[in-house]
Amino acid sequence: MIAVANQKGGVGKTTTAVNLGASLAASEKTTLIIDSDPQANTTSALGFPKDPARRTLYQTLILGEPLERVTIGAKVDRLELIPSDKNLVGATVELVSLESREYRLRDAISQIRERYDYILIDCPPSLDLLTVNALAASDSVIVPIQCEYLALEGVSELLDTLMRLRRTINPSLAIEGILLTMYDDRTTLSRQVAADLRSFFGSQVFEAVIPRNVRLAEAPSHGVPVLFYDIHSKGAESYIQLAKEVIANAQKRLGQGIERTDQRAGAAASAAAGASSRAGSTPAGSGEPEPDNAGDGNSSRASSEPS
Repeated sequence: MIAVANQKGGVGKTTTAVNLGASLAASEKTTLIIDSDPQANTTSALGFPKDPARRTLYQTLILGEPLERVTIGAKVDRLELIPSDKNLVGATVELVSLESREYRLRDAISQIRERYDYILIDCPPSLDLLTVNALAASDSVIVPIQCEYLALEGVSELLDTLMRLRRTINPSLAIEGILLTMYDDRTTLSRQVAADLRSFFGSQVFEAVIPRNVRLAEAPSHGVPVLFYDIHSKGAESYIQLAKEVIANAQKRLGQGIERTDQRAGAAASAAAGASSRAGSTPAGSGEPEPDNAGDGNSSRASSEPS
């Protein structure tokens, strides 16, 4: 589960949530996008106009509506959406008085999490309770950064906030990656900002770079991700590359988890073999033999076999 967050507006959070989600779905990964921004731009970018009768994330956070009753199918195979609307503005106030207010979204998602390969959460451009709920529920966070000087100033503040959240609310929260957006290789500023970020954050910066692209800007007005508007555009190609990196990161973490599990199992087996070997020997000075099952040869075989 990945949050797309940055307290600065206009850096490409919604564009990233919509097009990364579509690219993951196109890679045959069942994907859910949660629109937690009261502006509901993700909802409209996926082709859903404003509808007061439609259930949204508000009903889940405040009224306890199950997420499966709020989820709607997007116009892309393997892609689903939990929509937003302006009522979420009120949710930031109403959440204050609720019990476990930081974990309302996490608890709701736990009921449906196993249905999806990836869940993306589009966060509002602020560090309010909606964003805190998203970060508390997530395994990692993608931080889109516009390739301009002022965007750099907000990075340290956001990362400081993420560190505080790790200490208090979600100790397992990791940085999935920093994503360079609105990159224009014709300008010295874009190249300098990209170089500075890669120099400071190293491998935490995605290789994929999202360029300034007319097709990316046009696609939301047609209610489709850029992948289905112009698959040959630079914007579509960049988000396909980003999806490949996200999938590779997940596979790498899974492999490391299996390796750690194997190491723990090996250590446990060695310890058990050592204990069994000690149990098979008769204590010095005792005149009584050990019970039959301690000397039946199984323990010596276990200690001689590799773990």
